[in-house]
Amino acid sequence: MSADHGERGSRVAEPVGADLETLSRVVERVRANIEKVIEGKTEVVNATVVVLLAEGHLLIEDVPGVGKTMLSKSLARSIECSVRRIQFTPDLLPSDVTGVSVFNQNTREFEFRPGGVFANVVVGDEINRASPKTQSALLECMEERQVTVDNTTYQLESPFMVIASQNPIEMEGTYALPEAQRDRFMARVSVGYPVEAAELAMLDSHTNHNPLDDLEAVTDAAEIRKLIGIVRHIHVAPAVKRYAVALTSATRRTDDLTLGASPRATLHLLRAAKAKAAITGRDYVLPDDVHALTGPVLAHRLLPSVEASMSGRSTASILSEIVAAVPVPDPSA
Repeated sequence: MSADHGERGSRVAEPVGADLETLSRVVERVRANIEKVIEGKTEVVNATVVVLLAEGHLLIEDVPGVGKTMLSKSLARSIECSVRRIQFTPDLLPSDVTGVSVFNQNTREFEFRPGGVFANVVVGDEINRASPKTQSALLECMEERQVTVDNTTYQLESPFMVIASQNPIEMEGTYALPEAQRDRFMARVSVGYPVEAAELAMLDSHTNHNPLDDLEAVTDAAEIRKLIGIVRHIHVAPAVKRYAVALTSATRRTDDLTLGASPRATLHLLRAAKAKAAITGRDYVLPDDVHALTGPVLAHRLLPSVEASMSGRSTASILSEIVAAVPVPDPSA
């Protein structure tokens, strides 16, 4: 796997109090903006912002109609930057995603026409309704922030984030995401059904008009790039790094899983923990930050063994047992 792309680009000094205050202020504006549309889902909104600042990609999995696409669009509209939406369907082609070279009769030359992936925020709706061949068109851009078409490589602008929604695999007309595709998503979250009070409030706010129409940007791409630079330089103690490695290594040794967490998963876990620490106002990562993110960051990458599946054990429960068995380091040590 290539080196951490997060190290590319501009570097900033070690984060200071003023930097973290700015970050917290912007994050609070973004969260409040999203919660105007998605009510009663604070944890899901927090995870979304963490993934954005950690330079990751987000997979939102749930049944239809619970607000997956609405969450994606509300985040995209909260940032004044380029946004493209791709509706994944069985007849979608890889060139629709990446772009295609077209011959210009006037100039007698080929011209590149960018696909839907050329934006700061790419909203992929129902990604698992497209064929695996089309899904694979996202592999290069999600990992390397670039697109190669006809032996020419085009760099993608920063920030770059793919927010994809998918329906459960047992639903009609869906394809399972390949393991390589799932591994490129930093985190997976589930919106879930709203509580009754939130659903009642939704009836008032969503029936007369679309609340997305009233949503205005509260930050821009330049400010997000600055916040990403702050997150990159959050301090991680050696003991915390060893804890992250111990967690992912434990998933590779258990007989309950046929596929454990990859080294990319360890990297994503640590980067997400740095973003979580920065949002909390700390310039250092605690073991609790890593521990709290194991579910969203690791669970979707794991495959249970046949024996575990036949006994009715879920991936989440297996992961919980693994995490509980790994000693948590003392942050003061």
